[in-house]
Amino acid sequence: MAQGTVGKRALLGSVALVVALLAGCSGSSDGGAPASTDRSETPNGSTTSTLAPDDDLKLNEIQVIGTHNSFHVQAPEDELAQVAAFDEEQANQRRYTHPDLATQLGEQKIRQIELDVFADAKGGLYSHPALAASDADHDPAMDEPGTKVLHEQDVDYHSVCPTLVACLDEVKTWSDANPQHVPVAINIQFKDGPLIFPVDDQAVPEKWTTEAMDGLDDEIRSVFEDDQLITPDDVRGDHATLNEAVLAKDWPTLGESRGKVMFLMINPEPYRSIYLEGHDGLEGRILFTNAEPGQPDASYIGLDDPLADGGVMISDLVDRGYLVRTRADADNVEVETGSDDRLRAALASGAQWISTDYPGPDGARDEGSDYVAELPGFLAARCNPVTAPKDCDDAAVEP
Repeated sequence: MAQGTVGKRALLGSVALVVALLAGCSGSSDGGAPASTDRSETPNGSTTSTLAPDDDLKLNEIQVIGTHNSFHVQAPEDELAQVAAFDEEQANQRRYTHPDLATQLGEQKIRQIELDVFADAKGGLYSHPALAASDADHDPAMDEPGTKVLHEQDVDYHSVCPTLVACLDEVKTWSDANPQHVPVAINIQFKDGPLIFPVDDQAVPEKWTTEAMDGLDDEIRSVFEDDQLITPDDVRGDHATLNEAVLAKDWPTLGESRGKVMFLMINPEPYRSIYLEGHDGLEGRILFTNAEPGQPDASYIGLDDPLADGGVMISDLVDRGYLVRTRADADNVEVETGSDDRLRAALASGAQWISTDYPGPDGARDEGSDYVAELPGFLAARCNPVTAPKDCDDAAVEP
């Protein structure tokens, strides 16, 4: 086992103590719940407690763990061998599998997921992947019109939920059964480019147009009612722009947003402008765009590397009122090296969403490493180390 990895939870608890003391958050001294709190876990992985939830805490004042490429299922070895023939390192980076979304939200206590989406207006565009064996199982849902969820066409397409609606149905079912959860963020990454591998007869993705993005919004609304969504219009309120509301730190409280979901766009330009067309300031839209700080629609910023500049940029953006998503690990580096530097930096930065390929409770155990990315005490959510009030109690964020 790698020495000094975050998978050794006692060490992570010590790290969390330092983070919590620096932030001035009480209730985080041992990285878990106070000993006096009566806590138990239900079969679906949710936690029950007699502690009253902190419903005055705002959305920007919490921190949670998310999963990167939450839909991803590792390809069979015969397909990976074909990818390795093109690029062995790229094949190795695709060697990970997430369980179904309900398991991630329940047993793994994930509160942010990521879905890569491909437009498929007529259906069938991704029904017959180039690297699939001739006798491979075929999902009839891939033949139907609608947004598909996969990592890459033809070479890395196995998914726990092949269609967007199927993914969202699973999230909604879990959410309805656990209505006291903090908001679940669903990151959307628009995909429409060619493969990086020279695969013959590869599918040519449809381009994401404003019309296609309208269709994606419609698919989301086909699953979630308006009162189950946190939208840019909700946050903007009476402010002139969304950015103005964010800088005023007018994010909804947990009391106003428990049991809800929100959608974030991972892509920067040109997808941001395509989505904004006909919806000035995101009026009527569902996704929060990945805009530059100060732009009228700015609210959420994606900064993948928390080690860059020592995390100063993330902490500054969070302190100003923005929501930030970063990554605890990438490309299996942390599993191979045993380094926990990136996770430590992410936790300390105050980024509200910390994405990983190896969430708790098991982390990278199947890969022979004790690396695991989780909050101290394996909580579903905790007080944000940068923005939370000094009297914030981790155990009350999602009791």
